[in-house]
Amino acid sequence: MRIAHYDTPEELAHCYALMCKLRSKLKSKAEFISQVQRQQKQGYRLAVMEQNGKPVALAGYRLLENFIHGRFCYIDDLVTAPAARRQGVGADLLHNLAVIAREYGCSQIVLDTAISNTQAQAFYQFSGFSALGLHFYRELN
Repeated sequence: MRIAHYDTPEELAHCYALMCKLRSKLKSKAEFISQVQRQQKQGYRLAVMEQNGKPVALAGYRLLENFIHGRFCYIDDLVTAPAARRQGVGADLLHNLAVIAREYGCSQIVLDTAISNTQAQAFYQFSGFSALGLHFYRELN
């Protein structure tokens, strides 16, 4: 299995179905590609684990810096195809992201997950992540 970064609209189109498993609000492949392209202008990268030329896991991430974490890798999106779960693919993808983050001088990987998503929380803890705090937001109407 290999990791690749998908950048072009054609490559991104191959990730749409898998991203929909995570982001159910996506309405179309074109909408997905357009949003990824907007986010790419903000430093977003899409790392993909391929099996037989097909995406089986993906992670959208950014290399950032702030006063809390210093230089860090923030994972926006992380999903593994249901058929590939429990095969170490997600852990391999996180390992590859850690290698990339270290190469860019990052000292941490940071991500958020829903409080109700206990399955993901267990996976992150198994993968060496620790819970740091709560993520708060407010709707702006």
